[in-house]
Amino acid sequence: MLNKALYGLKQAPRAWNHRINQFLEKIGFVRCVYEQGVYTKCWKDQDREEKIIVCLYVDDMLLTGSKPEAIAEFKSQMHSEFEMSDLGRLNYFLGIEFQFTKVGTIMHQMKYSRNLLNRFGMKDCNVAVTPTEMGLILERGTEEEDVDHTEFRRIIGSLRYLCNTRTDLSYGVGIVSRHMQSPKISHMNVVKRILRYMRGTCNLGIMFPCKKPGGEMKLVGFANADWCGDREDRKSTAGHIFYYGEGPLSWNSVKEPMVAFSSCEAEYITVAQAACQAAWLRMPLKELNAIDPTTNTVC
Repeated sequence: MLNKALYGLKQAPRAWNHRINQFLEKIGFVRCVYEQGVYTKCWKDQDREEKIIVCLYVDDMLLTGSKPEAIAEFKSQMHSEFEMSDLGRLNYFLGIEFQFTKVGTIMHQMKYSRNLLNRFGMKDCNVAVTPTEMGLILERGTEEEDVDHTEFRRIIGSLRYLCNTRTDLSYGVGIVSRHMQSPKISHMNVVKRILRYMRGTCNLGIMFPCKKPGGEMKLVGFANADWCGDREDRKSTAGHIFYYGEGPLSWNSVKEPMVAFSSCEAEYITVAQAACQAAWLRMPLKELNAIDPTTNTVC
C-alpha cells in the first residue's frame, strides 16, 4: 500500500496528507477551512440531517457520526483503500485518555501524569494543595545558582502538554516558562511545587457534560488580567477561557505583548485578544453546524 511506502521519506507527511485528503474528498467529505485536520460529510435521510466528522492527525484518525450504518460503511471504504487498524471506541489518543459516563465524557491524562512524575523522580514527593503560591512573582534571580537548563526545559515541555487537559496548571506553567533561558533555583522550586500538586491531582481532567434536553449550547468566554505583574519589564499577564455548553473549549494564560499604563488598558488588551479567539472559535463551530453565528447557540 502507498502509505507503507511513504514511511521514512522526507516528504512523507506532505505526501500522506495529499493522499488522504484526495481520498476523503473523493468519497464526499469536505475539508474544514479553519481547521484543516477536520473533514465533514452531511446528507439528508428521510428529512433528517445526518453527519460524519473525521479528525485527522498525521495517520491517526478519530471518527464520529450520527448514523452507525454510515460509520461502518466509511470504515469499510477506508479498509479497502489503506492498511489500517480499527481500535474501537475512543479511550486513548495522543497521550490523552477518555472516559465515558452517564453524565458526560471525561478527558484526562492520568497515565501521562504518573509517567511524568516517575521520569523526573517525583513519584513519592509530598503533595501540595495548590499549583503555585498566592500572588506568585518570579524574577531573574541573577545572584542565584543556576540549575540544569536541559532538565528544566524537559519538565516545562512535559507540563505544557499536560495543560491540554488541566486548565488549573496553565497560569503556573506559563509563569515558569518565561525563565527557560536562564533558570535558577527559585524557578525550579516553583516547577517542583507544580509537580507536587500534580501528584495529588493526577485523576483530574475536563468534564464535557451531556447536552440536556432542550438546553442550549452557547459559546461563552471570560477574560481578565493583572497589571504590571512582571516586575522586570512591567508587562501584564492576560488570561481567557471559553466554554462550549458547560465544557471548557479553549483557554490561555500569557504575558501581554506591550506595557499597559493602567489596569483598564491591561484589561482592554486582554479583552481584545479574547475577542480574536472568540471570532476564530465561531468559524470552525459554524463549519461543523454546531453553532448559530447570530445567536451563539447550537443549531
